[in-house]
Amino acid sequence: MLNALHSFDSKALDLDYEAAAREIEQAIQRIVAHDLRRQGIVLGVSGGIDSSVCAALAVRALGPERVCAILMPEKENSPKSTRLGTLLCEHLGVTPIMENITAPLTALGCYERRDNAIRRLFPEFTTGWKQKIGLAAGLLDADRVNYFTLTVESPDGERQSSRMPVDVYLDVVAATNLKQRIRKTVEYTHADRLNYAVLGTPNRLEYELGFFVRGGDGLADLKPIAHLYKSQVYGMAAHLGLPAEIQGQSPSTDTYTLPQSQEEFYYALPYDQLDLALCAYGRGASEDEAAAALGIPVEQVRRVYKDITSKRRTSARILRHAALVQPVDIGSDE
Repeated sequence: MLNALHSFDSKALDLDYEAAAREIEQAIQRIVAHDLRRQGIVLGVSGGIDSSVCAALAVRALGPERVCAILMPEKENSPKSTRLGTLLCEHLGVTPIMENITAPLTALGCYERRDNAIRRLFPEFTTGWKQKIGLAAGLLDADRVNYFTLTVESPDGERQSSRMPVDVYLDVVAATNLKQRIRKTVEYTHADRLNYAVLGTPNRLEYELGFFVRGGDGLADLKPIAHLYKSQVYGMAAHLGLPAEIQGQSPSTDTYTLPQSQEEFYYALPYDQLDLALCAYGRGASEDEAAAALGIPVEQVRRVYKDITSKRRTSARILRHAALVQPVDIGSDE
């Protein structure tokens, strides 16, 4: 645990943003040119805070002419994402590429597979209805197994929710994960033709707690902000002078047709509190110290720590390289 003379508090996330930006920019330059031997960077942009900060740091590191920003709308995501992504590119002096991914998603059955799974719970679900999934409420209030609920909304605005059986949950998630995987396929297609590296945009909460799709947004050649907590990413956006509308964006998944926050979908706490909780956990702070810093009861901190432990195991599993029956020495590219 922490030394009593150095107890944990909310200042643990204080950051010298200019020094942190320089470190990231120098790392991008070194990794792209020396380690990966590529000519530039490809990344998907959505107007969200993480991809916006990554794009800005890449432009500072390499110049706008060596950053390929791709907008990848599909029929169900918010038009606001495309508008803010375009705003970001204009701000950075980058000419974006537009790749609408509705057709490949349709061809692969993304929407049909998901809707068929939803109809196993709500047979009346059809065209014009909206949907989302989320963690059941009350995770911090009692010791219980996590589970997900499915919420649907009819065209007249009537909502229904139900606990998701495991098979329905897995089918819905498998179908919607196609969105992340198709986007990554598009990014690597452009990276191959340009001899560029693909930049991944997870922050520390996402990276350490497994909030990404294997083979989708979890796949990249470099991940420059994976060590930054979400609140630090917002601080970096302010330091870099990104447009105010982008800085004011709340974290969301933009995957389902009903509005959905990341907290609702995956995390037990708002990102600023979870940042502190994860930092406290990583630094070995006691539950009492973390409770004082977060302003929540010790019993809730115990449950948050338990949830962090579980999610870190999930992240380690999906980040793991492919298993080999026997080791294969492929030498070095030096």
